Amino acid sequence: MSILAALVVACCRCWASAPDAAPDSRHVVLVVWDGMRPDMMTEKNCPVLWRLAQQGVTFRSHHSVYLTATDVNGTAVATGVYPNRSGIIANHDYYPGIDVAKPVDVETLDAVRRGDKVSNGKYLGALTIAEILRAAGRKTAIASAKGVGLLFDRKEAGRETDSVNLFEGHVLPPAAAGAFAKTLGVFPELKKRNFAQTDQWTCQALTEILWKDALPSFSLLWLSEPDATQHLTAPGSEAALRAIKSSDDNLGRVLAAIDRQNARDNTDVLVVSDHGFSTIGRSIDLRKILKDVGFDVVTEFSSEPRAGQIVLAGNGGSVVFYVVDREAAVTRRLVEFLQQSDFAGVIFTRDRLEGTFPLEAAKIDNERMPDVVLAFRWSEDANAYGVPGTIDADWQRKAGEGTHATLSKFDVHNLLVALGPDFRRGQTDDLPSGNVDLAPTILRIVGLT
Repeated sequence: MSILAALVVACCRCWASAPDAAPDSRHVVLVVWDGMRPDMMTEKNCPVLWRLAQQGVTFRSHHSVYLTATDVNGTAVATGVYPNRSGIIANHDYYPGIDVAKPVDVETLDAVRRGDKVSNGKYLGALTIAEILRAAGRKTAIASAKGVGLLFDRKEAGRETDSVNLFEGHVLPPAAAGAFAKTLGVFPELKKRNFAQTDQWTCQALTEILWKDALPSFSLLWLSEPDATQHLTAPGSEAALRAIKSSDDNLGRVLAAIDRQNARDNTDVLVVSDHGFSTIGRSIDLRKILKDVGFDVVTEFSSEPRAGQIVLAGNGGSVVFYVVDREAAVTRRLVEFLQQSDFAGVIFTRDRLEGTFPLEAAKIDNERMPDVVLAFRWSEDANAYGVPGTIDADWQRKAGEGTHATLSKFDVHNLLVALGPDFRRGQTDDLPSGNVDLAPTILRIVGLT
């Protein structure tokens, strides 16, 4: 039993009306603030979340899984299992069954559909919260400003329009799509950097349309902020603080909608972030660095892959390496080079090599496991806004901007606050907990263990 599930058993039943409520009448609302650092939760930055934390429980030793990236942790939240079981070990990964030419973004609709096709429907190695609930006849509602929402409930077959998945403007089942455009207008695309508008549109889709008649057993609202703005600026910037306020405003809309349904007494609200965040100290172009010392590295094949070539999949604070045909000599030489660099942090390897950790130590070993995974170095150095946590990162962003996915404590430590009938009031908890604890906890609350 997970740590959070144990806490529910020990700490629940503290409101007078709560003990009489049957588990199948419970509602759980999970709100994800993408990239929110726990140390940014202050009364000034986010008064709604701050008040919720004072009233409920703040989990002060909560952690994401490695790689500390969105799709990896979204899957961990959705399934309650680590990457070695879920199959999602990186946001950007090389999966030849999906695309032999280049790494793919694992949450896209095309990647998910192709992945399910080549794996006989097992793109994810475990069932999700929503899948388990729907199989039990319960209703769910997924509303995500980002594509990661697809991973929570991706199957098209057998869907009903009363359990909708809205992810980055796409809708499953498609028959349910009309209501959103009619009521809210066109989805404001993230690529146009309308992050606050995108999040508000998604929030209203949940509270005004998906919750129009009643709250389902489980709801997810995944907000793109403050992650999106922190990538473009850095943690602590004025723009990033406005992004936090944007998510706080949306949390206020969620709580107001629950109140309109008179559902506070049987609804647990959990606010979590998928990972923390850091500021880039140096941008490390491993493509050029490795080519300059004689490695045959690619981020996309222009011809048939050759034995010994290395495929790089950059994930910001970590890089995943695949050596074609598992050439042991090439892998060893690559590891030795990385170990002599001034940017390498922890190195994980498929085969045991001196000075490295095995992939299984980070629970990122699966049937398609890479040959090498590099987590860049980090420090506690503060950025221009006085926020600690500096990392080296890959070539995709420049120094001074923000990213994550390392093993830095500023990336690994993330936010979790809970308020509702199944949690203590006005408490902090220092017991270790993690994103993988959320799914079993939620299922226990709603009576499905």
